[in-house]
Amino acid sequence: MITNTTANAASATESKREPTPSGIILVRLRQILAATFLVGCAGAAAELFLLEHTETTWQIVPIAILGAGTFAMLAALLTRRALAIRILQIVLLASVVSAGFGLWWHLDANLAFEREMDPDLHGLPLVWKSLHGTAPPALAPGTMALLGVLGLAWSYRHPALDRAE
Repeated sequence: MITNTTANAASATESKREPTPSGIILVRLRQILAATFLVGCAGAAAELFLLEHTETTWQIVPIAILGAGTFAMLAALLTRRALAIRILQIVLLASVVSAGFGLWWHLDANLAFEREMDPDLHGLPLVWKSLHGTAPPALAPGTMALLGVLGLAWSYRHPALDRAE
């Protein structure tokens, strides 16, 4: 017969075991996601600076979000606290939202440029030509959405969030 003391000892031994293979895989995946996110933020910010994407306040917004995302991810990695992860998630959502606005502004600028170049261009041919525009690249803001989703994947069901509830 197993006594209550024996059951408690067995439970304590189980909690001290090595992480399961799936737990190890999850930790490694989180590390890969965090590293990819940080490298992506650095690369995107560097590209924006090299393209002189700093002429207006609206052009500085993605750079600010990339900086805030980098800082928030580092804070979440170093502290492993629920508050840091929740703040990171807010910044990541801002990154996804900013991508939508950026896509709109880039496409709108390209539409205006293409209309100026060829006033007779309308409909799908105009949109198609605008999407092929290189100044500004119409789909480049999608990088902000990609980085936001990457960071959200890192934070999905993070163990620190379970402990906070």
